[in-house]
Amino acid sequence: MAPDHGMPEAWRPNALINRLYERSVSKHADIAALPLEEQEAARAELRGKLKELLGSIPEQADELSAVVMESVDCGDYIREKVEFRTYDDLTMLAYVLVPQAAAASGSERRPAVLAVHGHGYGSKEVVGLTPTGEDNTGNPNLYKHFAVELARRGFVVIAPELLGFGERRMAEDAKAEPGGNSCFRLASSLMLMGQSLAGVRVYELLRTVDYAFTRPEIDPQRIGVMGMSGGGMVTALASALDVRFGATVVSGYTNLFKTSIMDRNHCLDNYVPGLLQYGEMPDWIGLIAPRPLFIESGSGDTVFPIRGSREAVARLQRIYDSANNGEAFGYEIFEGKHEISGAQSYQWLVSQLMS
Repeated sequence: MAPDHGMPEAWRPNALINRLYERSVSKHADIAALPLEEQEAARAELRGKLKELLGSIPEQADELSAVVMESVDCGDYIREKVEFRTYDDLTMLAYVLVPQAAAASGSERRPAVLAVHGHGYGSKEVVGLTPTGEDNTGNPNLYKHFAVELARRGFVVIAPELLGFGERRMAEDAKAEPGGNSCFRLASSLMLMGQSLAGVRVYELLRTVDYAFTRPEIDPQRIGVMGMSGGGMVTALASALDVRFGATVVSGYTNLFKTSIMDRNHCLDNYVPGLLQYGEMPDWIGLIAPRPLFIESGSGDTVFPIRGSREAVARLQRIYDSANNGEAFGYEIFEGKHEISGAQSYQWLVSQLMS
């Protein structure tokens, strides 16, 4: 039987969702409206709520027990593959790109950037490798080998493999095609146990900062982070929680929940139960203030549509202006799709961490 497109609107759940959304946002704290001297306490309170909602963030850190598994001379940089413990039964895999000048200088410490991928085949995708580990001389896809681009600008770059992708998929998914993932299996299982995949990934990114602190080439006072898409989500929330990030670039993610993950089908890893009760997406990203933040969004992005990105950017500018540090916020809306730009963000990171 053909669907009855003339069925009463009362039968549909749209009004319920809209009402719940409006009820939630009406209760959000407007930190930007507070006097400057009260803002940091309000941000600290909201950070505490974020930590609570994410779950999966232990108070006690395990030993990293880091191991270098391989080292490859790539000409202008050295690429290492490393592993280190994060917590419980989890071991992080990551690539570390060390510029030859940093490797040769010995005692000189350099700024570092954590390069965080989203959906795809994992950290290999951002360091210029194919899924099987060969040099990718073909299409660099949405990530544009951005970890390599940053290394060539003098940064030590650490590209962690987020849980559920690449070599860190669950055993049941290990033989799927390279771009497959374990996001749904992990996110749904963790939600049943009162945790979130976002929380695990955020905590593991914070442990990656711990690892960066142990590297002799890295200046611990000059660490930045750049993440794309789902990696942008992890980047934003991790930086909101941890002031060790001196500069943050969020690419292909910044939006409103209302116009992105509520508006179309998204991977379950984007959803943190209860998050919208306390803030819209710019409120959470705005917890990075007053530290430097740069946003890049493609005008043709259909995953995180530009209309919501423009609204989010306007809200973030207001947050930074109210924190008396408007010049620490920057953004680029570029002609492109759901992809890295780098046209302004790479040099922005140089200006923030190398000057």
